[in-house]
Amino acid sequence: MNRAPLRDLLELVRAPAALSVPGDVVAGAAAGRALGRRTAGLACSSVCLYWAGMAANDWADRRLDAVERPERPIPSGRVSPGAALAVAAGLTAAGVAAAALTGGRRALAVAVPLAAAVWTYDLVAKNTRAGPLVMALCRGLDVLLGATPGRSLAGALPAAFTITVHTYLLTVLSRGEVSGTGRGRPATTLTGTLALATATAARPVTGERGPDAVRAALALWYAAQFGSSQADAVADPSPARVRAAVTAGIVSLPALQGALTARAGAPRTGLALAAAVPLARRLARKLSPT
Repeated sequence: MNRAPLRDLLELVRAPAALSVPGDVVAGAAAGRALGRRTAGLACSSVCLYWAGMAANDWADRRLDAVERPERPIPSGRVSPGAALAVAAGLTAAGVAAAALTGGRRALAVAVPLAAAVWTYDLVAKNTRAGPLVMALCRGLDVLLGATPGRSLAGALPAAFTITVHTYLLTVLSRGEVSGTGRGRPATTLTGTLALATATAARPVTGERGPDAVRAALALWYAAQFGSSQADAVADPSPARVRAAVTAGIVSLPALQGALTARAGAPRTGLALAAAVPLARRLARKLSPT
């Protein structure tokens, strides 16, 4: 196993995209009335499992990437397949262990299915019709992971559903990254994104609380960022435009997570999550998150 430089490993795990991950746990914790000292540990678990999925993805796709994306770390020879698999396995173990140490059996009961879903997507489901659904399930479970220190996961289900829908739309769109797509695909995902943002910006359902202005502003910011890139892809559904839209969907996610957190009654925390968007966008110019 070769010793890959740190930058190559960061590229392997799509390091900038990790800024979109802690917000899942925070949004789930806020919705489940479980925000507290355990949230940070569960967020670390979430990041580890996300990075594991990225490394496993490239290991599973190494032969395909040699044709379609030869610049990636494995086909370019900068990271060996063995090293990538070791990174994926090690990060998976670290993520599950962090969840168990932080949240005990309740967190472990979510982290283990989450890890299994991540590997199932990479090794089995990715190139099937079930791929977007399995990927969406991963992010939905990630939200529920944040709620495990609370008394019930039920309060986090609406937030989990919202992130699940976003992820499904993003994964469907991403299938046009390499070869481009027809205008219908980005048009459909754009419609879904606008509907999702509108529902999040609307007045909270019974039992939820939080300042309308913060929630609505963050939801609309998310829609503007992700939606505008999808609109560009509708006009020109080339691989470059689709990749740009997928990147926008990844880096704008903290704004949606922030809106959900504000809706649960933690507007300052929601604004803090959304503050990651400019940083994620800046890092995405240096290391691709897709």
